[in-house]
This record gives sequence, C-alpha cells and structure tokens, in this order.
Amino acid sequence: MTALLHLSKPALPRPVNAAITATLIVVIPIALALICFAAKLHVIELSHTVRAELLFALLLALMASGMPISIALGLSVLTFLFILSDVDPKMVGLKLFTSIDRFEIMAIPFFILAGNFLTAGGVARRMIDFATSMIGHWYGGLGLAGVVACALFAAISGSSVATVVGIGSIILPALMQQGYPPRFSAGVIATSGALGILFPPSINLVIYAVATSGMQPRGLTGAAVDSASISQLFIAALVPGLILSTMLGATTWYRAWRNDYPRMPRASWRDCWRAFRESVWGLLLILLVLGGIYSGLFTPTEAAAVAAVYAFIIAVFVYKGLPLAEVPAVLLKAASMSAMILYIITNAAVFSWLLTSEQIPQSMAEWMTAQGFGIVAFLLVTNIVLLAAGNFMDPAAITLIMAPILFPMAAALGVHPVHLGILMAVNMEVGLCHPPVGLNLYVASGITKMGITELTIAVLPWLATMLVFLAMVTYIPALSLWLPRALGML
Repeated sequence: MTALLHLSKPALPRPVNAAITATLIVVIPIALALICFAAKLHVIELSHTVRAELLFALLLALMASGMPISIALGLSVLTFLFILSDVDPKMVGLKLFTSIDRFEIMAIPFFILAGNFLTAGGVARRMIDFATSMIGHWYGGLGLAGVVACALFAAISGSSVATVVGIGSIILPALMQQGYPPRFSAGVIATSGALGILFPPSINLVIYAVATSGMQPRGLTGAAVDSASISQLFIAALVPGLILSTMLGATTWYRAWRNDYPRMPRASWRDCWRAFRESVWGLLLILLVLGGIYSGLFTPTEAAAVAAVYAFIIAVFVYKGLPLAEVPAVLLKAASMSAMILYIITNAAVFSWLLTSEQIPQSMAEWMTAQGFGIVAFLLVTNIVLLAAGNFMDPAAITLIMAPILFPMAAALGVHPVHLGILMAVNMEVGLCHPPVGLNLYVASGITKMGITELTIAVLPWLATMLVFLAMVTYIPALSLWLPRALGML
C-alpha cells in the first residue's frame, strides 16, 4: 500500500531558477543569431563595435549552453563570416589546415607523450623518494617532498594534470597514512601540481607562442613588436617557477609547524645517495631538454621528440615500470589528448584570424590608449579577465582565445610579450585550483574521494599564496625578464 501511495505521489516541479536558466541557455544564442540575420538582411545596421560584441556574446552563449569550446569557437566564426563579414568563407578551410602546419606545434604531442611515459613508468615514485630523503625530516616534510617532487616532475612532463596524477596518486595516500589531515594533503598536491603550467617545458607556454606567432603589433614607438619564442618563454619561466615553488613550500612548512604535523626520521647520507641514484635517469631529462634547447643543440620541437624517446627508454628498459604490452595504451592516451588540444588550436586559430582581419584587437588597443589606460590598469584588468575566464574555461582555450587579443594591447602599452606570456601562465595556474573548472581539484578529488567544495576550502591557504605571487609577477617584470636578458635572449 505504501509503495502504491509512493508511486501515485506527483513528481515535484523543477525549481524555477533551473527552468529560467535552461530557457536563457536556449533563447540567448537564438536571439543573437536572429540579430545577425537581421543585420544581414539590412533590417538593422550594426556598427563595427557592436559586431565585435556580438561575436564575443555568441561565443560565450554557445559555451554556456554546454557546447565544447572548440565547436563553439568554430560556430561563432562561421556565423560571423556568413552573416556579418565580407570575408570569403572558403578561407576557413584554408586556415584550419595552415594553422597547425607549423613545426613548433609538433612539440605539443611529443611533450604529452613524454609525460605519459614518465607517469606510467615509475619516475614519479623515484622523485618522491629522492625529495623525501632530502627534506622529509622538516616540519611537514612529506608535504614539502610533494612540492619538490611536483616541481621536478613538472620540469620533465610540461603538464599540470600529469603532475597531479603522477605525484598525487603516490604521495596523497602516503600523507594520510603518516597522519596528515586529508585537507592539508589535498591542498598541497592540488596547488603544487599547477607548477606544470609554468615550469619548462610547459605545454601552455608552447600554446602561447603558437597563438601569437607571426603577429607584429605596433609598440610605444610605433615599431613592430615580435612575438615571444618558445625558448625565450622557457628560460623566462625558470625564475618564477622556482620562486613559486619556494612560496608554496613555505606555506606548507608554516601550516605543518603551526599545527605540529608529523615529521619523518632524518635520512642518512647513504639513503640520500641511493634515492638520488635511482631517480637520476628522470632528473637527467631536465638537463637533456633544457640544456639541449639553451645550448642550441636542438630546437624546442626536437627537444620534445628527444624527451619522448628518452622517456620511453627509461620507462620500459631502465626502470621497467611500463611493460611493453601497455605501451599501445599509453600511445593511444597521448594521441587522444593531443588530438583534443590540436582541435582546439585549429578552431582558436581561425577565431584569432577573424579577430585580426576585423581589426578587433587593434581597435581595443586604440580605445584603451585613448581612455588613458596605463600599464598598471591594463595588467590589473588583464588579471581580472583571465581569472574570471578560469571559472569556466580550461587553460589551453583561454590562452588560445585571449593571447591574440591581449598581445597587441600589451605591445601598444609597452608590456613585453615574454612578460605577458608568464603572466598568463600564472593566471592559468590559479584557474586550475579553483572551481568550477579547476582540473587539479577534480583529479585530486578522484584520488582522495573528497568533494569539490571541501577541496576548495582545503586549497585556500596555498591559493592565497599563488595570488600574492601573481601580484609579484604582474608588477615586477624583472622576475620574468631578468634571466633571458642576462643570457642575451632578449
């Protein structure tokens, strides 16, 4: 009888707010498209500014509807070209192919493949052992070892998510077994894993170089400003990466000292040497990649290929952590991730080309100059926009969309392209550590079985540290530019 009563009970109505949101998600893109068609039929006249605003509004509306970012970019471009522009739509097909017909883009799949080999081959565990033997006896020693291991692994994988997976899956259970609170453990790894965005060979820095490649906006003096190269960005990221690692480590130590968290026994020199000897093959990859690039032995793309081959050899034949039977699965995973990123790149390149052909970035730069915006205000607005974009977009998409827009504006105000690239990378790091799209939080959640809300609270101390560092990088350009200038690269 109870069951029958339960079945006959009417279903609860959907919440009004959810219904309104769903309606807006459907209606807004349709309304924007109708406005575009009205302009095409000359029912209404749209100024150049309004047309640019419609392009961005349509992109945001499509993304808000749940459409993948790459497809939203492509549809926005096609809608604008067919309705609001006189550019031949055949150029879209040409740009889709020429946008990835660049030698430097090949660095992305190779670095992804190298990171996957290292993650599956046991390199992360050996780096954790090495870091633990050196500083495990300090307050929060195992947490500090996690920060150091994340920095080392980031310097050979170039991927934030790979760093969190590789290091976090090993050290997070160990932290909780040692008696560290789950929130402390998750906060350390989720934020330290973001170092993969900044430390060379960062895939995100490669994407920034690709997104701005070939652009030559006018600077303060009216002269053309060249975009930053991958080598310049890699060397510029070293000092900021080391500073951020130190700051995250200091935050970890302070919280462990204040709460008297467990300390590990001091390792003997013999144990330290053994841990170093076992991890040296992974550490050598840092010297191989960065040393090869900066010595001129090979280009960043060639360095990525060398890294992939080297990572395969040490994972399969040296450490023997990856059986040959599992290599095809690693290759398939790397191919899938590379295809996703390259598909976003192709659509974002078309979007960037449309912006350039419509003179939208140049118009925005002229407007900012006319309004009297200085470097301080521009950098502040840039941080706010990038942090806001990090709430609903992944780092690759943000970089591909925003870099071609911000670069001409930054050049017009005298901001160095290398400084802008590092600034964007640090913003992407912050975006990885807060909801709703913070990938590091979701990876850490899968490992720790903690909810996103609880993880968001857990990362707050380290997130505050990252925001302080963001302010430092923003208004102290020497942090990004000193080392490449000292080496004669700028």
